[in-house]
Amino acid sequence: MNLIKRFASDNSGATAIEYGLIAAGISVAIIAVVNSLGTSLQNTFSSVSSQLKTTP
Repeated sequence: MNLIKRFASDNSGATAIEYGLIAAGISVAIIAVVNSLGTSLQNTFSSVSSQLKTTP
């Protein structure tokens, strides 16, 4: 009976799941920012490249 009470009051598994969800949320945010910056940088380099090609 004591084992069941300890198991019911143990919150370490829930804490690990919460930390996992937080890490997943941060990962999604980082991926979104990097993807956005990547597109912006690609446009910038394409613009510079086209300007260099047209310069005599």
